[in-house]
Amino acid sequence: MRRPLRILLILALVIAAAAVFAVWQANVWLQKPIAQLQQPFVFEVPRGASVRSVAEDLNQRGLLEQPLVWIAWARMTRQTTGLKAGEYELMPGQTPKGLLQQLSTGQVLLHSITFIEGSTFADIRKLLKANDAVQPKLADADGDAIMRELGEPGMHPEGQFFPDTYHFPRGITDIEVLAMAHRRMKAELEANWVSRAPDLPLATPYEALILASIVEKETALESERPIIAGVFIERLRRGMRLQTDPTVIYGIGSNYDGNIRRSDLTRDTPYNTYTRSGLPPTPIALPGLESLRAATQPKVTGAIFFVATGKGDGSHFFSRTLAEHEAAVQRYLRQLRQQSGS
Repeated sequence: MRRPLRILLILALVIAAAAVFAVWQANVWLQKPIAQLQQPFVFEVPRGASVRSVAEDLNQRGLLEQPLVWIAWARMTRQTTGLKAGEYELMPGQTPKGLLQQLSTGQVLLHSITFIEGSTFADIRKLLKANDAVQPKLADADGDAIMRELGEPGMHPEGQFFPDTYHFPRGITDIEVLAMAHRRMKAELEANWVSRAPDLPLATPYEALILASIVEKETALESERPIIAGVFIERLRRGMRLQTDPTVIYGIGSNYDGNIRRSDLTRDTPYNTYTRSGLPPTPIALPGLESLRAATQPKVTGAIFFVATGKGDGSHFFSRTLAEHEAAVQRYLRQLRQQSGS
C-alpha cells in the first residue's frame, strides 16, 4: 500500500504545484499591460451588461486574452455585479486588473462643452444640439418650457447660464447640462450680490445680472470692465439713458447684419437704451465672472461717456463731459482714417 500512497502523494503535490503555478501565471497576466492596447481605445459597457458579456466583448476585440481568468478575478474580488455602464477610454499601459477596477468604479470617459462669455441663449442651444454626447430632451422646446423644467417658471432664459466648460458622460440630457450651468450662475450671482458695493442704483440681483451682461458685450478687456460698469452706474444715478449699442443689437435680433444705422438707434424696442431709460428688461448675453464682479463692484470715476480708441486692442477713451467725449470721438475718427490710409 505504500507505493500507491506514494504515487497519490506525488500526484497531489504535482496538482498543487500546478495550481500554484497557474495562480502565479494568472496573477502575472492580471498585472501585465495589455499588449494589444497600443493607442487609446474607447470601449462602451452597455447598461445591464454582465462581467461575462463584457469579458467576451473585450476578448473578441483582442483586448483580453484570458477572459476566464478575468471573470474569476472579478468573482474573487466581488466585482461581478459592479460594472458601471458608459464609455471608457482605455489607455496604453492598462492592465487587466486595472481595467476591471476602472469599469467597476465608473471611471467613464467625460465629454465637454464650453459656453463662451458674451454668447446668447440661442448660441448655447446650438452648441448643445451639435454635441453628439448630449441627448436632446428639450431640443425643440421654447425658453419658457426650459425654464419651467429648471424650476424657474416665468423667468427669461437669457443670461441665466454661467459661461464655462462643463464635463459629463455620454448620454447626459441637454436639460441636465443647462441645470449645471444655471446652478453655477445662481451661485456666482448671489456671491457677488452679497459682496456688492454700497448704494448701487440696482434693486435686485437680476438687475446686476442685466448690467453685467451689458458690460460683457461692451469690452473684452478685464481691466476696463469695472470702469465701464462705473459709467453705467453713474448714468443710472443721474437719470441718464444708458445709450449702449449692444442692447440695440440684441433688440434687432436675427435681423442684425453687422451694422447699426441711425434708424436702428431711433427705432423703439424694449432693448433700445437710446429711446428708453433704465436697464433693458432682461440680460442680453452670458456674463462671465469678471463682468459680474464689475457690475456689483464698479469703479465709478465720474466718467459718463466712453468711445473706442481705435488702437485695435479693444481699449476705450473715458470722458466726464460731453466736450471731452466729442474730442475723444474725433481722435477715434482720426485714428480710423490713419489706419485706412495706411
